[in-house]
Amino acid sequence: MGRGKREMEKNKKITLKFNGRKKSIFVKKVSEFGKVSGLMFRLSTTSPLLFCFKDRTRMAIHSFFVFFPFLAIWFDKDFNVLEWKIINPWSVHIKPRKEYFYLIEVPFNAKYAEIIDFFVGKREKFKY
Repeated sequence: MGRGKREMEKNKKITLKFNGRKKSIFVKKVSEFGKVSGLMFRLSTTSPLLFCFKDRTRMAIHSFFVFFPFLAIWFDKDFNVLEWKIINPWSVHIKPRKEYFYLIEVPFNAKYAEIIDFFVGKREKFKY
């Protein structure tokens, strides 16, 4: 299997359902190691990351060594949004209120401004 095909298998199009609206986004599915590192030491221009869990979890995340804000979105098994939160750099312990199966981390940058606005709204002004 060539490198290009492996990359295609790691990238996935997700349709986000929130407040009766839908929006699609391409995400990079992370490996087991990626679940540990997430957005750490990456640039803000990186792709959104998809974390998949076999069982429901309430695992906390942090943003140590993440040098830019990002949007964390937690989902149930059917990709319905359970909760979302803006995460600032160097935050210690971020835990959703409900158990989840999927988590997407969307870096704040111009490429994903439409997705961020979809959740946060245009009332929030950030430098992308």
